[in-house]
Amino acid sequence: MAEALWIGRSSAATDRDDHALWELRTVRANAGGTGVSTMGLDGPGPRVPLTDNSLWESGANGLVDGPGAYLGGAPLWEPRPDWQAPSLADALPWEPETKTPTSTMQLGDSPLWEPLTNGRPGVGVTDLESAPLWEPNVDVATEGPGLFLDGVSLPFVEERAPDASGVADASASGGLSLASVGRLAVRTYLGARRAAGDPRLTGVLRAAPSVASFIARSRTRSAEAAIDDTVVPVRTTPVLALQAYLDEVLIAVLRHPELLPKESDCTSAAADLERLRALFAREGWIDRPAEYHRDPPPPYDIETWEEHRSGMGYERAAFSSGWEPHPLEPGWTRWMAHEANQTAHAWVSRVPGRHHRSWLVCAHGLGMGNNPAMDLRAFRASQLGRRGINVVVPVLPLHGPRATGRSRGEDLMTIDMVDSMHGVAQAAWDVRRIIRWLREEQGAEQVGVIGYSLGGLVASIVAALEDDLACVIAGIPVVDLPHLVRRHSPPDIARLAGTSGVLGPAADDVHRVVSPLAMDCRVPLERRFIFAGLADRMSTFGHARRLWLHWDRPAFESYPGGHVGFFWSAAVKRFVDEALRRSYTNAAAA
Repeated sequence: MAEALWIGRSSAATDRDDHALWELRTVRANAGGTGVSTMGLDGPGPRVPLTDNSLWESGANGLVDGPGAYLGGAPLWEPRPDWQAPSLADALPWEPETKTPTSTMQLGDSPLWEPLTNGRPGVGVTDLESAPLWEPNVDVATEGPGLFLDGVSLPFVEERAPDASGVADASASGGLSLASVGRLAVRTYLGARRAAGDPRLTGVLRAAPSVASFIARSRTRSAEAAIDDTVVPVRTTPVLALQAYLDEVLIAVLRHPELLPKESDCTSAAADLERLRALFAREGWIDRPAEYHRDPPPPYDIETWEEHRSGMGYERAAFSSGWEPHPLEPGWTRWMAHEANQTAHAWVSRVPGRHHRSWLVCAHGLGMGNNPAMDLRAFRASQLGRRGINVVVPVLPLHGPRATGRSRGEDLMTIDMVDSMHGVAQAAWDVRRIIRWLREEQGAEQVGVIGYSLGGLVASIVAALEDDLACVIAGIPVVDLPHLVRRHSPPDIARLAGTSGVLGPAADDVHRVVSPLAMDCRVPLERRFIFAGLADRMSTFGHARRLWLHWDRPAFESYPGGHVGFFWSAAVKRFVDEALRRSYTNAAAA
C-alpha cells in the first residue's frame, strides 16, 4: 500500500514512500463472533464510539477488542513490527484536544463512511492501490472528515480568521490538490467550449450587430419611398431599435441545441422532399396547390365542456381531427405517429346572455395553445364579446395538448420541411372543420378568420380555400416557411442545409401547397386586412408586404414595433376594430 488511509497533521511523521501507516494481514485469525462494528456494518455487537480507543489496535492472536477492528470476524489491519502506530491525534485529521472529534463519524444511525465492498458483503477489497478504502455513504451528506474526488482524499479543515497581524494561519486553511485544480480547469474549458458552440449564446452576441444592420438597411429603403409606393418608410427611434433587439434575443433563445439537425437528418429530409416533389408534380399540385386540400366534413364526435381558468370562463371543445397525409406521401408514418395530435382542441368564448350568430375563428402563433385564458386574451375575446362576436381559438397541430414530447410547437419548425408542410396543411383542415361546425350546428351566420404570425399563415390559406368568409385578418403573418427557416438558421446549419439541398428548390415547390402566395384569396378585397411591425425580426415586415402585394393591396396597417409589439399598439387595436365594423353587419358588431 503506497499511502496512508488518512494523511494526518504535520506532526505525524510518516514516510509515505517507504512505510505505510497500516499493512494488510496475510493470515486472519478466527474472531469467534466477538467482533465489534463501529462503521455501520452488519457485524454483531453494539457500536462503540471512536473516543474510547485508538482507531486500529491489535490483540493477542490477532483478536482485537477495540472499535472497528473486525470486519466480518477478522481484523483487516495490524501494525508493522518495525513501525510504531500513531496515536489517535496523529492518525486523524482533526484536533484531538479533548479526545472528542470535531466531526462525528455518525449522523443519526447512518455511518458517514462505509467499506468499499465491490458489491459483496464483508470486506472484499481487492485493489487497495487503485481504490480508496472508504467511500461516502450515498444516504448521508458528505460533509464529514474527508471527501474523495476520484480517489483522492481532501480533508476539509475550517479556515481560521486572520490573527492580530492580519495574516491567516496557513496551516489551518484547507487547500485544493493539483489534481483538483486540473479537473476544475478541464471543466471550465469544456464549459466554455460548449457555451461557444451554443447557438443561443452566439445568437445573443449577434443580436446587436444584426439590429444595426437592419437600421442601416431601413434608412436606405426609406429613401426609396418617394419613388416606390410599395415601400413603407421607417423612422428609426430608440424604442424601435429596442424592440428589434428583443426580437433578435428571443430568436436566439429559441435555438435550442437539441433542435439543431445533424448531417444525417438533413440528408434524409432532403430525400423525402425530392420524392414528395416528384409526387406533387405528377398529381399537378405544384401548379394547382389548392387542389391538394380536400374539403373536410363537420366534426362528428365533438365534445364540449365548461372550464374556468385565471378568472376567465370558457368552453373547451375536442374532436377527432381526421386529417392525414395522402397515402403515398413520404413522412406519412412519422406524422401519424403523433397520436396526441390526432385529437383537435379549441377554446370557445361565447357572448353572455342572448344568442349571437357572429363568430371569429382565431389562429394563434407558434408557442401558444398551452393556456386557454392567455390565448383568449391575446385575441381580446372579452372586448369582442361586448361587440356581439363569439370567439373560438383552435389549438394548432403539435401545440399544447396536441404536442408530442414538447409543448411549444418546435416539432413544427424543424429542418424537416415535409413535417412543417404537413402541420400547416392539417391546421388549415382543422380550422375549416370548425367553420363547418359553427355553420351547421351553432347557427353561425357570419364567420371570419384572424391569425397572428404562424396563425396568419393558416388564416391566409383558409381564406384561399373557404367561400363566404366575413373577413380575413392576417397579423404579422408568415407566408413563406422555407424562407423563414433559411433566415433563422445558424450559419453552420445554413451551410449544412445548402450542401444537402434540404432548403433548396424542392422545399419551395413542396410548400407551394401551403403558401397563400401561390393561391388566390376568395375573400372580397374590401374585407382583407393585414398589419405588421416595422421592426419585426421574426416573420419580418417583408412577409406581410409580399402578402399585401399578392392580395392586390388591401387595407394595411404598420406599427413601429417588433413581432409581439402589436399587442400594445393602439394603432393595431383601432385597425382591427375598424376591420370588424366593416365586415360584420349585425348592429352589435357595428
